[in-house]
Amino acid sequence: MSILILACVSTSDASQSFLQVKPTGCNLYEGKWVYDESYPLFDSSKCPSIRKVFDCFKYGRPDHQYLKYRWQPNGCDLPRFDARDFLRRMKGKKIVFVGDSVSDNHWQSLVCLLNGINTTTSHVTNDAFSTLKFEEYGASITVFLSHYLVDITNEPIGRVLNLDSIKDGEIWKQADVLIFNTWLWWYRKGPKQPWDYIKNDGKIVKDMDRMEAFRKALIIWAKWVNSDVNPSKPKFSSKESLHLITKWNEPSARDCSKETTPLNGTTYPGGVPLALKVLKEVLRSNTSPTKPVHLLDITNLSQLRKDGHPSKYNAFRGMDCTHWCVAGVPDTWNQLLYAELLQGI
Repeated sequence: MSILILACVSTSDASQSFLQVKPTGCNLYEGKWVYDESYPLFDSSKCPSIRKVFDCFKYGRPDHQYLKYRWQPNGCDLPRFDARDFLRRMKGKKIVFVGDSVSDNHWQSLVCLLNGINTTTSHVTNDAFSTLKFEEYGASITVFLSHYLVDITNEPIGRVLNLDSIKDGEIWKQADVLIFNTWLWWYRKGPKQPWDYIKNDGKIVKDMDRMEAFRKALIIWAKWVNSDVNPSKPKFSSKESLHLITKWNEPSARDCSKETTPLNGTTYPGGVPLALKVLKEVLRSNTSPTKPVHLLDITNLSQLRKDGHPSKYNAFRGMDCTHWCVAGVPDTWNQLLYAELLQGI
């Protein structure tokens, strides 16, 4: 899988006194992966919170070269993540990741990047969310489980995926920084599908075109942003898109288990995912100019990292070419997030 993030950010304390990290016209998302011996950004063996599915190093991945790649934009440099500076800028703020297990993947990377700071922390978790608070800074980072962003409700007919409703938005809007993610579950069917019916425009149907359902959910999300998001606070959202192994130009590859290096070049050979095209169209047509949404376009750079997945190196020994090793590619997502905050987006 790969991730892209959209950011709806306006001026706030988090973006004051920022550093000039890129010249005018430099696109942080156009570039290539380069080998760098100074990487990774942290030692995963010293980060106790990594979920068993993401901890490739602990569960015996024999090659470590995947840890040594740095994203190099064309014409400028990506600033190295500075944990203390990040917490200083986020002082007194709540950062919330909303989405599926890839949101957890992203959140856990940020937890590990901040783990080296010598400060008191507290951790609260339940079935819906997990929060780590940095007491000295009054800052917290939370991951909130929401596979579709829109609601799933229990009704007499059964479990209904309601494309017209985002009740959890009442909780989310209390955050200062929101990072959303959805895509992984949209095409699931059978026992792994957590709903029985879809409600669309007030009508309940057994099923519908899944890409159209995805588009409708993004539209209701955009409407929620327009109506409920405070423009004085940073807000974020994200989506995933599938790797296609057939696009790796490796006819014998059946999964990601033997991948040890990124794809060469600067562009993913599979082209732009349809879901990304749908997302961009929704952003153009459904977001208010008073609450601008900025695309942190990390889809292509993530798709180039065919070597970045856990494969069989997890506690369950199942083949996983969806999530990402921590340390690994998600650290670059957080570097880019940090860079955009430094720029004030």
